[in-house]
Amino acid sequence: MYSIAQFAKQVGVSVKTLQRWDREGRLKAKRTLSGRRYYDEADLATALNLPQRPAIRRMVAYCRVSSPAQRPDLQNQRAALERYAVSKQLVVDEWIMEIGGGLNFERTQFLRLVDAIVEGEVSCLLIAHQDRLARFGFALLKHLCETHRTELVVMNTETLSPEQEVVQDLMSIVHGFSSRLYGLRNYRKALEKALKDENRAQDPDESHP
Repeated sequence: MYSIAQFAKQVGVSVKTLQRWDREGRLKAKRTLSGRRYYDEADLATALNLPQRPAIRRMVAYCRVSSPAQRPDLQNQRAALERYAVSKQLVVDEWIMEIGGGLNFERTQFLRLVDAIVEGEVSCLLIAHQDRLARFGFALLKHLCETHRTELVVMNTETLSPEQEVVQDLMSIVHGFSSRLYGLRNYRKALEKALKDENRAQDPDESHP
């Protein structure tokens, strides 16, 4: 995977030229979930008129815990998945281990996994439980896998989702909405003050007693 600057250097054109090609549809850049342009080996072959190499699809196992204090649980999670894979005769090509909250959709390894699925590089994704991918929005991620020919295998072991992790995520939700409500209250107060000041400025009786 190349950033736009790296790809420009490989192709021998400027970044502005790549941006123009993208706008014109001559060579469309791919986008990460955060909107950044990037290119892959297939794009490089297209730009340099090289023969296309067949895509290599792989089976990926993804493990996640919410905090560094749960690092031992991360290893336990992998061990459980390894036993499950052996029992189902599944051969895992890549293990992704990540520490990050289930409500955080900007996890580095999570985004790398999503990009690989979109690129058609993942034949099968193995997880211990659906909330290992995300606390909410699993149906959307499942749909993403289905539309990009990625088989999603969920071991469904409830004990691999610690109770304290659920509590942390719920507290994050409460904190997020509390902050938003606080911000709305401040915005409403500022708006009411501005309206009062505007009305006072337009009221001749109040300005000249």
